[in-house]
Formats: sequence, structure tokens, C-alpha cells
Amino acid sequence: MEPLFNYFFVSLLLFAIGVYGLISKRNALRLLFAVEIIINAATLNFVAFSRYLPTPSASGQVFVVFAIAFAAAEAAAGLAIILVAFRLNKDVDIRELRRLRG
Repeated sequence: MEPLFNYFFVSLLLFAIGVYGLISKRNALRLLFAVEIIINAATLNFVAFSRYLPTPSASGQVFVVFAIAFAAAEAAAGLAIILVAFRLNKDVDIRELRRLRG
């Protein structure tokens, strides 16, 4: 069995990539992908830690199923908002979308 550190390191790397994507990108689709990468980092941690529990448990996998459902709902709502913004502005740049505030 591989040590828990390897899973944690990959998860940390995914989280860092996601945070970098949130900080540096201005495109709404790229921001949505960055959030998905962060959610994937969290799900990897859930599965890894549930695998290394002293008693066998499926609690990590149950949390992952809920996280995947949440990610799917977030992607559907986010893509719908991005589509509406693109139809209005012909661009999905976040700085341009801020002017739509009331």
C-alpha cells in the first residue's frame, strides 16, 4: 500500500493548481475549471483518508459521491450563467461582467 503522503501531495498539487487558476485567470470558463480542480483535490483527500482509517469504512466514498453531485450542479449552474453572460456581452471576461451589476 502506498503511503498517505503521496495522495496528500497530489491533492495539494491539484489544490495549488486550482487556486492559481482562480487568482490568475479572467475567463469565466477557466475559473469554473479551477473550482472543479479544487473539488477534485478535496475528493481525493476524502478517498485517501477513508482508505487509511483503522476500521474499514465507506464514509469517504459517500462524501465523494456528494461532492461529485455538488460539482455537477455547480458546473450546470455556472455554465448557464456563463452562456447568458456570453449572449449579452459576446465575451466571458470577468472584468467585463462586473459592469453588469445593478
